Amino acid sequence: MAESWPPDGLSGHSGVVTVRLGMFGPERYQCPASNVLKAYGLRPLRRGARKPEVLEPFSSRPFMAGADRIDPQMDGSRRTVPSSDRERPMHDGLRQWTEHALRMYREAFPSDAGLRLAHRAWVYQHKDASGNGLLYRITAWGRCLQSNDGRLRELRLPTTRLRARSNAERAVAALIAAEGDSDPRVERVRVVQFALSDGRSETIFEGTREEALTEYRAEGKPAVRALLDSREYRPGSACVSCTVAPVCPALPKAYGLLGIVDRSRPRRSWSSTTGRGHRSCPARGHLRGLRLPFDDAVERSAAAERGRAVHDFLAERHGHWPDTSCTPQVPADWVPEGYRLPDEERELGAELLRHHAEICPLNTARPPSRIRIEPRLSFDDTAADLVVLAQPDLLYQDAGAWVWRETKTSGSDRPHRDAMASYPQLALAVRLIGGGALGGAPAGGRVELELLRPGGADLHILDPFASATRAAALATVREQVSGWHAETTFEAIPGPECAGCEMARWCSARQSLPAGPGEVR
Repeated sequence: MAESWPPDGLSGHSGVVTVRLGMFGPERYQCPASNVLKAYGLRPLRRGARKPEVLEPFSSRPFMAGADRIDPQMDGSRRTVPSSDRERPMHDGLRQWTEHALRMYREAFPSDAGLRLAHRAWVYQHKDASGNGLLYRITAWGRCLQSNDGRLRELRLPTTRLRARSNAERAVAALIAAEGDSDPRVERVRVVQFALSDGRSETIFEGTREEALTEYRAEGKPAVRALLDSREYRPGSACVSCTVAPVCPALPKAYGLLGIVDRSRPRRSWSSTTGRGHRSCPARGHLRGLRLPFDDAVERSAAAERGRAVHDFLAERHGHWPDTSCTPQVPADWVPEGYRLPDEERELGAELLRHHAEICPLNTARPPSRIRIEPRLSFDDTAADLVVLAQPDLLYQDAGAWVWRETKTSGSDRPHRDAMASYPQLALAVRLIGGGALGGAPAGGRVELELLRPGGADLHILDPFASATRAAALATVREQVSGWHAETTFEAIPGPECAGCEMARWCSARQSLPAGPGEVR
């Protein structure tokens, strides 16, 4: 059944349509339908009060405030950021990160460059040519600087790490730099993205004002129209801040999914990764949630990369089902593009893939069975006011019932005594399938854990309808969620795990660790 558009229970269209550059960012963080509804200013008729976090929840806001003290400012420049009465205390890790980011900014952009801060956001606006009375506004959040004579403008876009920018992003940013807060003196514009993690910068557009307009007409204008015409719901992490989420027809409601009845806490998103991070150290999980850069040497160890490479290979192979099946004949160049594995990890990965072929569920599945490869699942646990996120390795149907398959790799043949305790995402899977959240025929629905080891493959099957399994899953999920749900300050718990923490760089409470490249202690 097609979702209704717009969703019922909305109001607030003001005649102003506001498009933000961030709406053209990476797809995994975007919901097109939410962007459209935000652009038109639509909100639910009944809105509950937002419950604020104790700590600052946005990693870029402290940086922007600090950069205001670095950039020379134009006379009469205006601040367009929250005033001090709305500022919240920062987590120690965010403070460490902000100091680093500001250091990188000072090194990347010397203050004697002849440019001064004009605004935090330039706004381009125009009336709809069709005469419908709508006012369209296009804006970007960044560092907006210009020369004293107004002839040169530079829009600096902060990002954690440099990333590929789409043609639409470049064109829309160029338009904002050239035409935002209209100034007839502007002759040339430059748009630069800069990485707060390492200070690198990249010019993504540079040219005359007319060239910026030409670029926008070719690449930006069609993208803006496509964005405003979109009706695609894409539930995910964006649901946390989306005011339309309570009435969204594409976000399934799952009351009590996590076993907690308490709506007094701030609205957040939760996944098994969240629970695992908080359990090891509250600060670690919190800093990951802020999307601060992690230590590549820890996050991308040889064993971790081998596991990801195996998963990516299987996802690509399963994506060609039913034309291609998994076989013991693994190609010598099996490692997906972008991975660099030592010879021993490459050989181990190939052996694990051969073991997978013995128990691959798609080797016996036949159309019209449905499969979903690494789907991003989202549910609104209205009992706890949490958006629950999950991403199974594989969902496939067996006689109309959904089967959840998790695949794990190991370089050891040592067995795990309790699969659910070792891999808490299995508990969430049991809760979802056992509660009917995925639909499908209930009989035959199950959760499978595939363990690939050097000595072979083990397949553990969990019955989500067995009372003992259901009780164990509920206890596991509650244990994962309860402490985190009540958390407000996310203080660090230093210990031996600091040596293997990918966020330790930003933690002043960490146990003594060797200095990283370029670090001064």
